Amino acid sequence: MKNTTKIWDIGEIIAIKYLQKHWYKILETNFKFSRFWEIDIITKHENKIIFIEVKYRNNLKYWLPEEAITKYKLSKCKKTAEFYLAKNQYDFENIRFDAITILKWDKSYKIVHYKNIEI
Repeated sequence: MKNTTKIWDIGEIIAIKYLQKHWYKILETNFKFSRFWEIDIITKHENKIIFIEVKYRNNLKYWLPEEAITKYKLSKCKKTAEFYLAKNQYDFENIRFDAITILKWDKSYKIVHYKNIEI
């Protein structure tokens, strides 16, 4: 059988395992607001709904993963989060935006979890 895992899937799988290890409850993955707007992971932790952008790199050919988290990308996350909250009737007050960056190092990964990033 052909392996159809995409490189961004690898990053999201690593991020989900990391989050679960730290007691985050995964609510949604790849939640889409439109064809072009998506939130990678939506979790619940300590009574907050957390919207997480994941960036993965298996080399430094295309810069650090942090450099791919732009203000434009975050504004799209915010609009998608607003849609998710309204659709699911969640409180807009108890939310947070995080980013997880993953950089592959030989046979391990450097994971950085940025909490409560400004949108």
